[in-house]
Amino acid sequence: MIRAMIVDDDALVRLGLADLLGSDEDIDVVAQASDGLHAIELATAHRIDVALVDVRMPRMDGITATARLRTLPHPPKIITLTTFDLDEYVYNALAAGADGFLLKDTDPAEILRAVHLVAAGSAMLHPTAARRLIDRYHHSGRPQAAAARARVDQLTPREQDVLSLLARGDTNADIATALGMRESTVKAHVSRILTALDVTNRVQAALLARDADLVHGGE
Repeated sequence: MIRAMIVDDDALVRLGLADLLGSDEDIDVVAQASDGLHAIELATAHRIDVALVDVRMPRMDGITATARLRTLPHPPKIITLTTFDLDEYVYNALAAGADGFLLKDTDPAEILRAVHLVAAGSAMLHPTAARRLIDRYHHSGRPQAAAARARVDQLTPREQDVLSLLARGDTNADIATALGMRESTVKAHVSRILTALDVTNRVQAALLARDADLVHGGE
């Protein structure tokens, strides 16, 4: 059973998401918070597997809440919710440790799929928003591109192959098929990659790979 928390200052949004998640027999909504501070309190009191966190909230916004949630002894996986696919706050939320983001008008079936994927350790980014957001930052000539390349260069060639496919959005199963590896081997590679790059999840690794220009055609 996936234990979920909904964090949004709009009561109607919380109600709608709770009804949606509750329709899945494998998801149990155990907490609802109206802002980031409330989310920290609830996540401390309850074991949360996945938190759906709004970006813009009073008292403590979703970005700050995400960073705080990631420091808990048993941090939940986090899906950031946003209304706008070009919201600059979303990039900051991913950098703070979110495992993905969705637009609030995402198809309900995709929201449920995202919760399952993220709970299992994968990432889930809204495809159109992800491309536009990442491209916006990736092609802006940020000075950290050289630093990103230096970090990626620490990886073995095989690990760079895995990272390239991970950054493209492939699941572990997809990567295993593409590279002729066992899925368990892919998981081990991903774990080593996250450690070597000093990032907390697949989304941050993917952003770093794009900064380093490791992702090419076929996306």
